[in-house]
Amino acid sequence: MKIAITGALGHIGSYIIRNMALKDSKHEFLLIDNFLTQRYVSLFNLPKNIKYKFLELDVSHSNLNNLFNDIDVIIHLAAITDAANSFNNAEEVERNNLLSTKNVAETALNTNTKIIFLSSTSVYGTQKDVVDEDCLKEELKPQSPYAETKLKEEELIKNMGNNGLSYVCCRFGTIFGTSNGMRFHTAVNKFCWQAVMGQEISVWETAYDQSRPYLDLFDASKAFEHIIENNMFKNETYNILTQNATVRNVIDVIKNYIPNVKIAFVKNKIMNQLSYEVLSSKFEKTGFKFKGSLSRGISETIQIINSSNRN
Repeated sequence: MKIAITGALGHIGSYIIRNMALKDSKHEFLLIDNFLTQRYVSLFNLPKNIKYKFLELDVSHSNLNNLFNDIDVIIHLAAITDAANSFNNAEEVERNNLLSTKNVAETALNTNTKIIFLSSTSVYGTQKDVVDEDCLKEELKPQSPYAETKLKEEELIKNMGNNGLSYVCCRFGTIFGTSNGMRFHTAVNKFCWQAVMGQEISVWETAYDQSRPYLDLFDASKAFEHIIENNMFKNETYNILTQNATVRNVIDVIKNYIPNVKIAFVKNKIMNQLSYEVLSSKFEKTGFKFKGSLSRGISETIQIINSSNRN
């Protein structure tokens, strides 16, 4: 099978181009990235005997028709993803992310290519304790420009689906876990870094006991495999998350490995939202079983950071 991955060198992409390849060596991968974040290292030491082709390309405005003509599935990850910083560059986030999704989806429609579109559980902003994909439209109250744009992208994809596009929309929980292209702007990875480096863990004061959905990279990759293997391109939206957890839960797990963790409470606009848990039962009913965990991802992350910080 021929799989194109946009944003292939990012935190998620750099993991799945290895993990999915090892799962099925018959896959061929077209890797597309614009190097906006300069993660060249994501291309180093790729599995041998797997067919890869890399293109440095900005999918927001490039002609993609010839590239996708013989592609079976597109995994569309390309996006500016730092939700917290999206308050400072809201216009650029919307311009880049909307144009990228529009161009990729239109090309997929033109070339009759199936697409996995990556959205986010941050599109929720409900007053309910628990929420799923069938919630009322009024309960979709994204709390950042990044999340607002994701919701607009979902609507764009849905409209194209009405015109013949075959897609799956995946609302991912906040990613954690290690990869060649990993970043440390999201909660779990950032906390692990601060703890190992002996820094105070900076916690948004409104969020310590608020529940959030999190997704282990291990489960994320397996979810992509599950969707492709079962040909789930029925224009459905799925919540995909390993578990719901509070910041307190995350820090308690970190304390199992680094007992003397210090916490500093700070203010931050992105986290001033209500607590809720996201259900993943719709995706689980397709036969998928989540096997990752905060403990697994945090242990691995701490171990990798520690390996270059030995006393």
